Amino acid sequence: MKLWGGRFTKPTNQLVEEYTASISFDQQMWRQDIVGSLAHVAMLGKCGILPMDEVRQIIAGLKKVKEKIERGHVQFVVAHEDVHMNIEKMLIEEIGPVGGKLHTGRSRNDQVALDMHLYLREKLMEIIQLSMYLQEALLEQANSHLDTVMPGYTHLQRAQPVLFGYHMMAYVSMLQRDIERMRDCWKRVNVLPLGAGALAGTTFPIDRAFVAELLQFDGIYLNSMDAVSDRDFIVEFLASASLLMAHLSRLCEELVIWSSQEFSFVELDDAFCTGSSIMPQKKNPDVAELVRGKTGRVYGNLFGLLTVLKGLPLAYNKDMQEDKEGMFDTVATLHGALALLTPMIQTMQVKTDRMRQAVTQDFSNATDLADYLVRKEMPFRQAHEVVGRAVLYCIEQQKYLLDLTLEEFRMFSADIDSDVYEALAVETVVNARDVLGGTARGQVEAQIAAYRELLKETHAWVDKNSQKVMIESLIDVGSPA
Repeated sequence: MKLWGGRFTKPTNQLVEEYTASISFDQQMWRQDIVGSLAHVAMLGKCGILPMDEVRQIIAGLKKVKEKIERGHVQFVVAHEDVHMNIEKMLIEEIGPVGGKLHTGRSRNDQVALDMHLYLREKLMEIIQLSMYLQEALLEQANSHLDTVMPGYTHLQRAQPVLFGYHMMAYVSMLQRDIERMRDCWKRVNVLPLGAGALAGTTFPIDRAFVAELLQFDGIYLNSMDAVSDRDFIVEFLASASLLMAHLSRLCEELVIWSSQEFSFVELDDAFCTGSSIMPQKKNPDVAELVRGKTGRVYGNLFGLLTVLKGLPLAYNKDMQEDKEGMFDTVATLHGALALLTPMIQTMQVKTDRMRQAVTQDFSNATDLADYLVRKEMPFRQAHEVVGRAVLYCIEQQKYLLDLTLEEFRMFSADIDSDVYEALAVETVVNARDVLGGTARGQVEAQIAAYRELLKETHAWVDKNSQKVMIESLIDVGSPA
């Protein structure tokens, strides 16, 4: 019999069981389900809703179920539909009918909401930590290349010289915003839904604040209909995850380009590349390509959940079962991408000579020639035209600006003097941009210092909140005084 089968006269059709069951994927929340149940039954005892001898039996039974699952001595069954019913069935088999009292004052609706809040709270912390590790790897590369000059690009055309460390710091900045979004998402995740019942609360005199304290939630849903039907905390996570994957994908795109023979700016470690089954010379940046490719599935998970929720009336509907697989998949995708990219960045070899060669064989110092003329009191728009004609001349003569003689320079403007060569030198061009956010060495050093301080602050936040997500340490919440 189903645990809810009293009203029914026929067994559930097998196809219906298989189609509606979620145990194949929600079983990974079994720890969260047991922790939530331990806190719930401890509260039932504290409030006098269940006698303490029964509370102790249920707590002991739940811990035995936990141990059996850990040892692989139990099998989750489709007929019991989901992780919640499976664990409750195991509990009843362990301690008898008293196990059925665990569900007093609780619905599967608020139970599943609690499990997802506990699960996502834990995973958010992991993702924030992994993002910090990648930030640290990028910071180290940036700090190691404060004198490495490379072409900066717009439209994938060489634009202006920049420091490679400066380029790395752009991704550190992106990751900082990603971390801040995840931390902000935490505020909505770390809210207790348990006690909402099916949709309207419960007739039992429960103490939701006590449960929130046990499970270390910072807040409690004030409206029960909202508590059981809210999935925007998952949507917010998926949106933040999508932006994080967009940033990782852009980084990976550049790694793919830079490691090609056409660019040859970096060499990825063999441990993070693969070969070809037919072409023995190949070294393919498959990890970077897969991160780039998997970005689409994270976007899809976001749009999938938004589509599920867009037409649902309050409160809970079975459609909402579709909230979990996309969340689990996104967590796994992010975890894999961040865990791989950190060592890949740490071991990446930067070809400084090749980068310098590239930046001296282009016209990325053209803007600096225009600025040089502006300092000679020429209007910028006129200077722009003068430099454009000089570049065209160089292309026709197969030269670069620094190859021109002073006489050739003066064909375009009499204001150009011999100091133009120093003004157009690579180091001068880079360090001339000595403004907040610029690519000058001093500015990049300041950026590195600033983001290291932000990392310290994030580490402090993690240390402060990490205990809240340690499921194993919360197992004892059910131990009655």
